[in-house]
Amino acid sequence: MKQFTSAPQHESRPDENTTDLLLDRFRNDPSVPIFELTQDDGSYLPLSTADFIDEVKQVAKGLIAIGLESGDVVAILSRTRYEWALADWAIWWSGGVSVPIYETSSPSQIQWIAADTGARFALVEAARHQEDIESVRGELPALERIGVLDDGIMEDLKTRGAEVSDEALEARRTSRRLDDIATIIYTSGTTGRPKGALLTHGNFVDTTRSALNLLGKQVLPPGSRVLMFLPMAHVFARLITVLCASWPVTTAFTPDTKNLLPDLAAFKPTFLLAVPRVFEKVYNGAEAKAIAGGKGKIFSAAAETAISYSTAQAAGKVPIALKVKHAVFDKLVYGTLRGAMGGDVKWAVSGGAPLGARLAHFFRGIGVTILEGYGLTETTAPVCVNVPWAVTPGTVGPPLPGSTVAIDETGEILVKGVMVFAGYHNNPEATEDALQDGWFRTGDLGTLDEIGDLTITGRLKEVIVTAGGKNISPAQLEDQLRSHPLVSQCVVIGDQKPFVAAILTLDAEMLPTWLTNNSLPEMTIAEAAEDATVRAELQTIVDKANQTVSRAESIRSFEVIDTDFTEENGYLTPSLKLKRNVVVKDMAQVIEKIYSQSKPAG
Repeated sequence: MKQFTSAPQHESRPDENTTDLLLDRFRNDPSVPIFELTQDDGSYLPLSTADFIDEVKQVAKGLIAIGLESGDVVAILSRTRYEWALADWAIWWSGGVSVPIYETSSPSQIQWIAADTGARFALVEAARHQEDIESVRGELPALERIGVLDDGIMEDLKTRGAEVSDEALEARRTSRRLDDIATIIYTSGTTGRPKGALLTHGNFVDTTRSALNLLGKQVLPPGSRVLMFLPMAHVFARLITVLCASWPVTTAFTPDTKNLLPDLAAFKPTFLLAVPRVFEKVYNGAEAKAIAGGKGKIFSAAAETAISYSTAQAAGKVPIALKVKHAVFDKLVYGTLRGAMGGDVKWAVSGGAPLGARLAHFFRGIGVTILEGYGLTETTAPVCVNVPWAVTPGTVGPPLPGSTVAIDETGEILVKGVMVFAGYHNNPEATEDALQDGWFRTGDLGTLDEIGDLTITGRLKEVIVTAGGKNISPAQLEDQLRSHPLVSQCVVIGDQKPFVAAILTLDAEMLPTWLTNNSLPEMTIAEAAEDATVRAELQTIVDKANQTVSRAESIRSFEVIDTDFTEENGYLTPSLKLKRNVVVKDMAQVIEKIYSQSKPAG
């Protein structure tokens, strides 16, 4: 079994917990504002670490005053905003366990998580969230109180906690240790009912310190700025928010990605955390805008130059002619692209799905280095991440300090180390399946090179076995198809079928611009799905994706449907992962249509 270990670079005390990270920041770097809070006029108001800790303590005292005991569960149901972070730290300070719930969750999903964890209290953003919980409250016997952020619950808790002593609060804060549960985060549920991953204070403390020891000084130097717009209910955003609060970094929050571009321009982050789809949208949007402005050829040349420049950097030598060409495009094109991200972004971390080497090279070539990483809910987010001094686009880098990654005989990725969870809540069978012989079995497939860089090749449960016995991982093909501006979502199919095929959905946001740029009339999604020119363009991206795989693995036919795969219609999880089994079941007629036709030639 091939494996690679990164040695630990620190040692935490057994009596510590996540709150010690915040106290360490206050002792070591009190001058850098911990947050900047959005004001009504769009400006940002700095908040010092001292003032934040004071507010955390006040809210924590309020939780104690209303009856929260050490180890009790508090659910948080809200969009990404400052109060989310405030609630999280206050729950930990009062000895509680926080359980995030996506604010888009249905009442039945809320009921499952709140009931499974035995939540006594819930903090929700708005009246509509309270109504959702109230609709299933009869099935939540443990739930005692619901507080609404928009109705001033935080101020109410501060008032209620005024009589709780500092000594009582400190006793509660220190009642939790590294081995105690800090949070229960439910998996996205791509193949069934979500499972609650038990993440300890040690998972957060040691994963944070490992990541900061490895990357902090270079990627997040003192005074760095981070705009958090991913859902805080997701482990990726949650861990990074904790990490930034533990380091001399200033974080701001934006709950609505529709306002992302003006928020980036106003806040001017130096670091971005995003999923690949965000970076794809930035690239595709810039390309479409250039084409619409008659500068498509310039953009294309600039993009190829950026990719060549980054590729040459990776090889260790950039030719003089390429440096000159790159400098010209930096003034003409790259500065504008960086400006769309606020102007000051130098580093980004991408996770949740493969980014693709071409996109990674493009962004590094324009001056924004994306460090692609890999992790799961069960690993407190990061297992591996590319390091700035040895970026290898196409891989997710080596394991974080204090962890080991192995590849077993089936190709499955196994992990052990500081980030691995304690098990699944109330689910010993799933825990036994996932944690074996000291290893966490990720269910993902990958390869390790000689320097420890991990490459993700697919998902074990998603492997397609064709009627001819060929094993195919659909992820590589799907990621390439989604990179095209016209494609919103796709699913590659072919299990027990004579050939591989795909179902594509169109990007409603990008379609009008693409049609205009290609001198085509306006048309609906349904019309575009049948249009010969649109389908010919889709065939080109299918052909391009097929060039990366063998003939037996290539997509031989595709169908375009006039509906998208979204979280709202149940085809995507809140973290935008495809619910493959649901799609395949509901698209049975489309699949039957594909395979009832004669086998494609060739």
